[in-house]
Amino acid sequence: MWILSLLLFILILGIIILVHEFGHFIWAKKSGVFIYEFSIGMGPVIFSHKGKDNINYNIRALPIGGFVQMAGEVYEDDQEIPKEKFLCNRPWYQRLGILSAGVINNFLLALVLLFFLALIWGSNNTTNQVLKVEENSAAMKAGIKDKDEIVAINNHKVSNWDVGQIYLYYKVVNNTYTFDVIHENGQKETIEIVPDIVKDEKGNERNVFGIQMNVNEEKGFFASIKYAFVKFKNVIHSMAITVKGLITGKLSINNLSGPVGIYEVIDSSLQYGIMQIIYITAFLCINVGFINILPFPAFDGGHIMFMIIEKIKGSPVNLKFENICNLVGMALLMLLMVYITIKDILVLF
Repeated sequence: MWILSLLLFILILGIIILVHEFGHFIWAKKSGVFIYEFSIGMGPVIFSHKGKDNINYNIRALPIGGFVQMAGEVYEDDQEIPKEKFLCNRPWYQRLGILSAGVINNFLLALVLLFFLALIWGSNNTTNQVLKVEENSAAMKAGIKDKDEIVAINNHKVSNWDVGQIYLYYKVVNNTYTFDVIHENGQKETIEIVPDIVKDEKGNERNVFGIQMNVNEEKGFFASIKYAFVKFKNVIHSMAITVKGLITGKLSINNLSGPVGIYEVIDSSLQYGIMQIIYITAFLCINVGFINILPFPAFDGGHIMFMIIEKIKGSPVNLKFENICNLVGMALLMLLMVYITIKDILVLF
């Protein structure tokens, strides 16, 4: 079974990376930028093909990334290439399009997958209404009732449970959570809940509140379109909340997952069938796109940030400074990845 999970893990990441890098590739090619290499994966090359367009198409050993190597990504760096084919010499709007195309492709793929998922199996949008409160649970003891509408958690507005459950991972004093609810009779109430702490089969502790949330189920073409965009918006919102929590210290870095954690999620999804696998692929697509658009050096968003600064000041950012920022950003990302991977491995055992 683990072999199937591993192959599926490689396939899903490969598709997401391919779609992302193809966005950069096709827009660079159409914009007249000279391309040296199009690679899926990182590390040693395990397959290489030189196309009629003189571009090296490579597959590398580690399925955790990819890249499109273009001439003049920072400055004119090859005397054999015509000046107009350097990325740095293309019009500002073309460079912006090339850098943004990978993220746009990831988002488009996610929307398409979510649409077809809903079209085939129906849409299931989570709401902020309680469907059922479990007997003798922490929520029941605190006063949460069936059909209550949870409108805020710890003073953070909640409009759906995709977003709401992220706030349950935020750090709180004495493990006490404040729920603002509207009861079925329209009465508003603020309720404090101390969740039960339960150990899973691996001995890890987690908070259990004992509530099941209501889901709106719809079918049809237009309902599927609505589902795709609503779910997309909710995932983006959830990720923004996650990043905000990490920056403010409300959310622990231990809540993040790396390649090992992603493999575990994919492995668990196998038992639920193709529907869950499609959803996980769409979810990861949105994650990759969102992370890449963040204005952090070494990400696409970091390069776009420097381009925006260039536009505002009317001249390029100092190349040495930009390169140092990108190198430091890449080093920090690698350290974070190593830490998260080690943490995920330790959790397995």
